[in-house]
Amino acid sequence: MVRRLGTPRRRGEAARARLRDSRMPHMWVLGIESSCDETGVAIYGGQPASLRAHVLHSQVKLHAEWGGVVPELASRDHIRRVLPLTREALTQAGLAPKDLAGVAYTAGPGLAGALLVGASTARALAFAWGVPAIGVHHMEGHLLAPMLEEQPPEFPFVALLISGGHTQLMAVRAVGDYELLGESLDDAAGEAFDKTAKLLNLGYPGGPALSKLAEQGDPARFKFPRPMTDRPGLDFSFSGLKTFALTTVQGHGEEAHADIARAFEEAVADTLAIKCRRALVQTGFARLVIAGGVSANTRVRLQLEAMVHAQGAELYFPRPEFCTDNGAMIAYAGWVRLMASEHPAALSLPVRPRWPMTELQPITAG
Repeated sequence: MVRRLGTPRRRGEAARARLRDSRMPHMWVLGIESSCDETGVAIYGGQPASLRAHVLHSQVKLHAEWGGVVPELASRDHIRRVLPLTREALTQAGLAPKDLAGVAYTAGPGLAGALLVGASTARALAFAWGVPAIGVHHMEGHLLAPMLEEQPPEFPFVALLISGGHTQLMAVRAVGDYELLGESLDDAAGEAFDKTAKLLNLGYPGGPALSKLAEQGDPARFKFPRPMTDRPGLDFSFSGLKTFALTTVQGHGEEAHADIARAFEEAVADTLAIKCRRALVQTGFARLVIAGGVSANTRVRLQLEAMVHAQGAELYFPRPEFCTDNGAMIAYAGWVRLMASEHPAALSLPVRPRWPMTELQPITAG
């Protein structure tokens, strides 16, 4: 999905075309995502390249009674779900294992046990089917998710990645060519949403519940700070904003909860917009990509749309179902890297619960 300001559609088609390899026009890649609390399986490829299948199981109900993700429960549920979902994806796509050219999986970052479920399953299937296994960086999957849309962005662009424990600004010049511009020094935006939601007794998952409550809030009642916007730089800090929310909650009754939620959400959205504008100015790029679970937040999108319009830039984001963790982004990222590489990742590639995205290697395509 994209907000475009006067750019011809053929530019998006050209961006996608550069990632195709005419020697393998019908290559299909199965992708498995299991980094946290969603099990996703998808198949991407063909000619023209497209998403052929996409299935997802969420563990929200499983973890809700505990108020957050329990790693052991997450791993066990991935074990139960991954093979049935793989069979379902193949059926949905109308393909057989012999039609696949590779199996991609999330190699990190994420919960170690959950990652190992997806990795071991993917590597076993790849070995049995005689195809390569491709370890994919979870955040690169999010970053490339807008490429699944009908009008994908061209390189270069600034990417705002706001997923779970990550809030990062990246300069993206090509697949794998990433420069970290700024990141959260403490709580990420998603973590701040969830912790503030807990203060408001909104349960799990907290972010969507807080956003829904904020719709009823009075935007004029409270004014929350916009952290680290009064100084230069592109780093983020949301821990103090959460503390400010705590103090406000303690000083008011439950009747103020909707107004507090609204003030908090607007503060996060404004902070992200201010930092993204700085990043566009600093890089000179005219395109902004937002991805990750928080990118589905309506107020965040509205603030960023207003900012890029004022800058004369373009804003790109994936549809809501591809903002949260999913197999489609892993299948796509694996497809891109397999298409461009003569030496895919070995079957013995370990998972990496912590994995800086700047360690990825650039690829060339087309």
